[in-house]
Amino acid sequence: MQDEQADWSRREVLLSSAAMLLAANLSRAAASTTPKDKSAMTAENDKPGGNGKPGEFSFLDGNWKIKHRRLKEPHGKEWDEFEGEATCWSILGGVGSVEELRIPSRNFAGMGLRLLDVEKKIWNDFWVNGKSGVLTTPGQTGGFENGVGTFGADDKDGDKPIKVKGVWDRITPTSCRWWQAVSWDDGKTWEENWFMDWTKA
Repeated sequence: MQDEQADWSRREVLLSSAAMLLAANLSRAAASTTPKDKSAMTAENDKPGGNGKPGEFSFLDGNWKIKHRRLKEPHGKEWDEFEGEATCWSILGGVGSVEELRIPSRNFAGMGLRLLDVEKKIWNDFWVNGKSGVLTTPGQTGGFENGVGTFGADDKDGDKPIKVKGVWDRITPTSCRWWQAVSWDDGKTWEENWFMDWTKA
């Protein structure tokens, strides 16, 4: 039991240290991915952002069980459903949030890192796939409005430019939901392709 606690403590220190190093090294990346006009997507209707505050991701702190429902292919009708889990904690006084996502049935793990640009009051959301260890840049930018957090980024599907949107909603003390949508027509229409229902473990 003591060995397990020591392992977890070491792991937590290492992950927190890694997150702090990333935070220190990402200031340039965050500045380059944050729109100069503060027009990051922050609500269902893509309203302007710029009102972010430390601690807005503290609802994620703790251990979670997650039910995933993911579209098998773009524009398809078949869904893949599977279970996952996550451990999340706040860092830097709520200016950062770290998520370790695990999907044992798929032999998959990854880390979400959310950092608040304190001056611009906009959140930057980055991702690390455990198999590659490579940080996604640019990440998604956004924030919370009326209890809903919406984040967006420009990306590519092959050679075609797309927009990607991730939304946190249905937030309660013991549950929340994250879902993702993709647009191939510059945000005129969206296809929802991934839903994650979180329940506190």
